[in-house]
Amino acid sequence: MADSATTANDFENARMKARLQSIFSTFKWKKPDLLSFYEVTKLIKPSSQAYKGMQAIPVKKIIGSENRYHDFSSAFYPKNTSLRERWQSIDAARLDNVTLPPISVYKIGEWYFVRDGNHRVSVARTEGLDFIDAEVVELSSEIPLEEGMTLNELKKRVVAHEREKFLEQYNPTYLPMDKIYFSSPGAYPEMVHHIMVHKYYANEHLDRELSFQEGAESWYNNVYKPLLDAVDKEHLRSRFPGSTDGDIYMWLVRHWDEMKRVDALSTEIDAARDVKENDKRSFIARWVEYLKDRLSRK
Repeated sequence: MADSATTANDFENARMKARLQSIFSTFKWKKPDLLSFYEVTKLIKPSSQAYKGMQAIPVKKIIGSENRYHDFSSAFYPKNTSLRERWQSIDAARLDNVTLPPISVYKIGEWYFVRDGNHRVSVARTEGLDFIDAEVVELSSEIPLEEGMTLNELKKRVVAHEREKFLEQYNPTYLPMDKIYFSSPGAYPEMVHHIMVHKYYANEHLDRELSFQEGAESWYNNVYKPLLDAVDKEHLRSRFPGSTDGDIYMWLVRHWDEMKRVDALSTEIDAARDVKENDKRSFIARWVEYLKDRLSRK
């Protein structure tokens, strides 16, 4: 029978590793947390899933969790004392050579996210076990994950993937894409939606269907560029620290849409002036807010 003092010591050692990982992660400006399965899948949008049955999977390839990602460090060390009782009971079973049921995981690429069995993974990782039995469901994804990747790094990879897909699908040599960049996931598909809506309304006054290229050129000249010209005219760029032109456009066009619900005749200049009049933060305050936001995403 496993000694409770031994399992208590094992748990405290694991907790110490979690604290050390937190300290080291701070120096690297990274969050020492597991990836959230739901946050990851919301970004990469898997297209299909397949049941792969029972397998022995590498413990070090488990990088996230469905529900307990706040409770363990990115190396699956326990962060909270509330995990002690369950964790030590799993450790005791290991020491007594009790066969535990397999864990349940999602697989994305070569990496795994725990559905059930977080404590078993934590004990296995702490004790240096190489493999653990798992019931595997595999999800497809065009966007690869990497060990140690943060959610913010994944967002950047998703944005890069969306840009690549947009360039590949539309070959927009007719747009100044060297000036159109976004930093938020979903922005490139949203831009396509803006173009299609603009094209739809432009078609109402024509006796033929505009091509996507014609609609995109019209959107750029009559919507995108005028909005950014309004930003420059009202000297608003300093109010968007760290933002690309695309980011500023997307924020302002949403703000303009809100204004048009009240005043359908409002213009892009009205939207820019409304921002100028209602954003009373100082230049320093805006940058402090921006830096805090950037650090919180690490």
